[in-house]
Amino acid sequence: MPRIAIVEEAKCHPDRCGNYLCARLCPVNRMGDECISVNESNKKAFIAADLCTGCGICPKRCPFGAIHIINLPEELASQPIHTYGENGFHLYSLPTPMFGKVVGIVGRNGIGKSTAIKILAGVLKPNFGKGKEASYDELIAHFKGSETQLFFERVKRGEIKIAHKPQQVDLLATITKGTVTELLERVDEKGKKDRIIAELDLSKFLDRTLDQLSGGELQRVAIAATVLKKANFYVFDEPTSFLDIKQRLKIAKFIKSLADEDTAVMVIEHDLIILDYMADLIHVMYGEEACYGIVSHLKATKNGINAYLEGYLRDDNMRFRDHPIVFAPKPPQTKKVGVEIVSWSNLRKTLGNFSLQADEGIIHKAQVIGILGENGIGKTSFVKMLANVITPDKGEISGKVSVAYKPQYIDTTSEDLVQDLLEETLVKYEIQLVKPLKLKDLIEKRVCDLSGGELQRVAIAMTLAKDADLYLLDEPSAYLDVEQRLIISKVIRELMELKGKAALVVDHDLLFIDYISQKIVVVDGEPAIRGAVMGPFGMEEGMNRFLEDIDLTFRRDPNSNMPRANKVGSQMDREQKAQNRLYYS
Repeated sequence: MPRIAIVEEAKCHPDRCGNYLCARLCPVNRMGDECISVNESNKKAFIAADLCTGCGICPKRCPFGAIHIINLPEELASQPIHTYGENGFHLYSLPTPMFGKVVGIVGRNGIGKSTAIKILAGVLKPNFGKGKEASYDELIAHFKGSETQLFFERVKRGEIKIAHKPQQVDLLATITKGTVTELLERVDEKGKKDRIIAELDLSKFLDRTLDQLSGGELQRVAIAATVLKKANFYVFDEPTSFLDIKQRLKIAKFIKSLADEDTAVMVIEHDLIILDYMADLIHVMYGEEACYGIVSHLKATKNGINAYLEGYLRDDNMRFRDHPIVFAPKPPQTKKVGVEIVSWSNLRKTLGNFSLQADEGIIHKAQVIGILGENGIGKTSFVKMLANVITPDKGEISGKVSVAYKPQYIDTTSEDLVQDLLEETLVKYEIQLVKPLKLKDLIEKRVCDLSGGELQRVAIAMTLAKDADLYLLDEPSAYLDVEQRLIISKVIRELMELKGKAALVVDHDLLFIDYISQKIVVVDGEPAIRGAVMGPFGMEEGMNRFLEDIDLTFRRDPNSNMPRANKVGSQMDREQKAQNRLYYS
């Protein structure tokens, strides 16, 4: 059975474990061979996988969880496509670009999705585990007889030009200077700047510099900059982060329109509703976080998403998760409400040219309330009024509440260790936060070295650990994969019940809101002009009100019960609108 040995360098601390504890305990070492030795380049532990017997002692006894010994499926006996060192992450196979199609990639974070598309995009040269860059001839030979072979042959001949939108668009503002117009003029190789500006609604902030833009605005600018390049293979890494549901649907249609017989499109996306909406085909990626990743064969979108939710690939007879992800076919039953925390009536507030109103509503203890609405429509301003951070011009708020707030944008520049930021959390909330969010894996890292998903988990933990009456989490699902989003929803719900507090969750992933919420607040109006807060409503009424405004209905998949968007004007769409059952059909 093929075996790989992974040593996470950031977690390996020989000076703190008694000088290479793993090497001293290794049975192979004690018999005279050198299975575990010192990597002279970084002074970390090095494990020779060919000498390892798989006894399991070193991963169990490493006090920092730095070692992973993994027995791989027999079909992976061949060499990997890419490794980050002999004891580093291993990637097996690559996704397949298909001209005329949008190919989606779904999978957990940390299993090589971004690495795979960087290789396809030419940003990263694969090494086949040999420590040196592979040539195109080697890639072509490796994928002989497949669509991937044809792709790399065309790349070698210079027939494919690739444009790649990276995951963390918030970094754009730190590396790119000038206004939005200046950026788009620099990258416009097609002469279609004005058309793309109109299609992506960029005209309102063309004269701003990138550091003045919101996350959603940066995302749309990054997409525009990508498609203005004269390419025939477009790669989008999480293109809907920070966008509201209307913008997500618009971007999904826009990306889908790029694929034609001369153009291939590939997308990594964790919002399953949007991925289902825009992808023609799906690759499921699975493996073990920070250790290895495997790319499945291409599947039809519905089949691929259902296989991912089930955690089982029938074609490969491979189970990669021990439980399926199942969605509720019907709205949750309304529970008996608890003690009132805060209520409001006839609130009015003017902020510059923007006006906000909230007629009446009540929040009770142990509730998680989802907030749905477009960006710039007053969701955060409403909560700040409840927290007395801003004073309403008119109306009444009964009950003074303290608020813990996780903002949409998180500081990525701090040099602090995660352990220092979470010192109290690690002691008080080991069961509720530390274990489910896997925070111990991060405590030795500096904040500035965290990935987007790691940073999100730390920020959520810091917020929930605070002593407050009301918790506001702004887009907590950003950069998290599907499984992490479900874990986060469970953590928030259970902590609100334990503390007897309430949480307001602003997010644009309808599946996440569906999982986490007991009630829904809908904020309607016109972005940057006016907003009207309505609710809280029960789940079915809240979803119906929200979806009616965006003219969308959902049917339920018969296998997973996952909501799937109906085509506007289809028979299902017309029937559900007639019954006013837009989400729970």
